[in-house]
Amino acid sequence: MGSKNKLKRFKENETFSNVYQPKRDELVDAKFKLKGNWRTTVFNNNNPIVLELGCGKGEYSVALAKKYPNKNFIGIDIKGARFWRGAKTAIEEHIPNVAFLRTQIELINYAFAENEVDEIWITFPDPQIKYKRTKHRMTNAVFLSKYKQVLKPEGVVNLKTDSEFMHGYTLGLLHGAGHEVLYANNDVYKQEGSPEDVTAIQTFYESQYLKQNKPITYIKFKIK
Repeated sequence: MGSKNKLKRFKENETFSNVYQPKRDELVDAKFKLKGNWRTTVFNNNNPIVLELGCGKGEYSVALAKKYPNKNFIGIDIKGARFWRGAKTAIEEHIPNVAFLRTQIELINYAFAENEVDEIWITFPDPQIKYKRTKHRMTNAVFLSKYKQVLKPEGVVNLKTDSEFMHGYTLGLLHGAGHEVLYANNDVYKQEGSPEDVTAIQTFYESQYLKQNKPITYIKFKIK
């Protein structure tokens, strides 16, 4: 994407009523007014909140919002030029129960209050295979502790990935730390009885992976 195009998208994001872009200081210094108030201020209801972390173009968030009008969805990504597409689609199609937050995933506990979130989706994260990159893996122990802070006690996390490495790493970590694995599958499209939310919604990249016969893996778990 050219820098001109990016700039145009950044400008347009600023006009979207469903996009929130707090500065880092605003979050860290506890000045972010939406923390603890997402339901009442943004969605004007008391419905469950579901986050998509590293939402990219926001395809999953928008598709889930269409499917579940009685839930609130928030796509989170640091790259606003990417989720511009999802935000624009939601406005054009009048989908009121989806919003987008531009921030780093590691600041999630500054953006949401304790027990404010019902469910988390992590869709196709960078597996960060190199050892030096382990601190950026979105299912490492540090990230899981942040998710636990914002999730309700019964809240669940979904990991959908084309990376067998990420699938195996996460399963090992979950079992090792005593977290509760509710469902795990290393090839959801070839397994009968796979959850519908996992197979019915596909991102653009996911459809490309499937054309290459890459297995799509899935884990649903609770953080203890």
